[in-house]
Amino acid sequence: MSPPVKVFGHPMSTNVARVLLCLEEVGAEYELVPVDFLAGKQNDPQHVQRNPFGKIPAFQDGDLVLFESRAIAKYILRKHKTDDLDLLKESSSSSSSIEEEAAMVDVWTEVEAQQYYPAISLVVFECIIFPVMRGTTANQEIVDGSLERLKRVLEVYEARLEKSRYLAGDSISFADLNHFPFTFYFMATPYASVFDGYPKVKAWWEGLMARPAVKKVCANMPTDF
Repeated sequence: MSPPVKVFGHPMSTNVARVLLCLEEVGAEYELVPVDFLAGKQNDPQHVQRNPFGKIPAFQDGDLVLFESRAIAKYILRKHKTDDLDLLKESSSSSSSIEEEAAMVDVWTEVEAQQYYPAISLVVFECIIFPVMRGTTANQEIVDGSLERLKRVLEVYEARLEKSRYLAGDSISFADLNHFPFTFYFMATPYASVFDGYPKVKAWWEGLMARPAVKKVCANMPTDF
């Protein structure tokens, strides 16, 4: 029996949480090796050998070492793909369906990285992360601008989710799970009610939060700072 994979990081980190969620979804064994990023341990030479940018997470599966959470997550989902569990939608009964479904996962994964994350993350940074790490208070001008950008993004999501239950189709995929970490922390800010204006998006989020794997990862992500 092969040893469990190792995730180097801290469960509080959004990027680590993304990787842990995918491991939990596929039921893979793993070991979380603590890296105290609040103490700057991600810059220690030993960790930089795993992630040359001095970030978390890093990931090890035997001799394979990876960094960048979205790439790690895709590796996990491909490795553990089965006929019943294909969160990247790379297998189907027809080649055209394979291409179309996988393309939609790719599209909404990119939307998360290029549109959703840049808007929602600034609110989380200003309201939660910077106060913890720097002892600063939120810059309201940045928060307000980010919220306006987020609302425009959520309008697109609302329209998409009126057509399908999930972002890439009628079954859950990595495109949906990928949104979990920063949305989870956004809901701990004073601006969680923004989602109330987008009922399809709110229902989609509540569905994600009900998943057992999500609940397990959430248990190690603090919301009271």
